[in-house]
Amino acid sequence: MIPSASQTIGPYWHLIQEPSWSDLTRFGAQGDAITLSGRITDGADAPVTDAAIELFQATPPRSASFPGYGRAASDAEGNFRFITLKPSPSPGPAGLRGNTLQAPHCGLAILARGLLKPLFTRLYFADEPLNETDPILALIEPPSRRATLIAQAVGARHYHLDIALQGAAETVFLEF
Repeated sequence: MIPSASQTIGPYWHLIQEPSWSDLTRFGAQGDAITLSGRITDGADAPVTDAAIELFQATPPRSASFPGYGRAASDAEGNFRFITLKPSPSPGPAGLRGNTLQAPHCGLAILARGLLKPLFTRLYFADEPLNETDPILALIEPPSRRATLIAQAVGARHYHLDIALQGAAETVFLEF
C-alpha cells in the first residue's frame, strides 16, 4: 500500500525542522508577545517525540509582520514551544449561544505517528474572565474536562498546556 496524504504528515516534515516557524513574531510583529509551551504524551503518559504541532489564531489579524500561523516539533521529552502575540476576544460562531464573544484562544493541530488525521484542540488562558462564557468551552461536558484546554501562567507572559492524546487526563479534541 502506498501512503497517501491522509496517512502521513509529509511531504512537509522539513517545515518543523526550521525552528523559526515556531516564532510568529519573527517578521517584526509588535504587541503583547507571549511564550506558549507544552508537553505531548500518549496513553501511557510517555512523551510523543515525533509530533508536529501547528498553532493558528484569528487575533491579532494576520499581516506582513504577523502570519497568525506557526509550526513546531516536539523534542525528545515531548515538549514544544511557540512565541506569538496574545490573542484578544473574537466573535463567536453565528447562532451559537447568541453570538457570544469567544475568550482569547489559539487553535492547535497535532500530527504524529499513528494519527491518520490531525487532532484539533484549543488553548485558552487561565487568567481570562471570558472563559466563563466562551461558547465553545460551554459545550464541553462534563465541565471538569474544560481544564484540559486551559493553559496556566508559569511566568511573566509564559503559558503552559500539556496535551494528553489518550488516558484519564485526555485533552478535549474538537471536530471541524
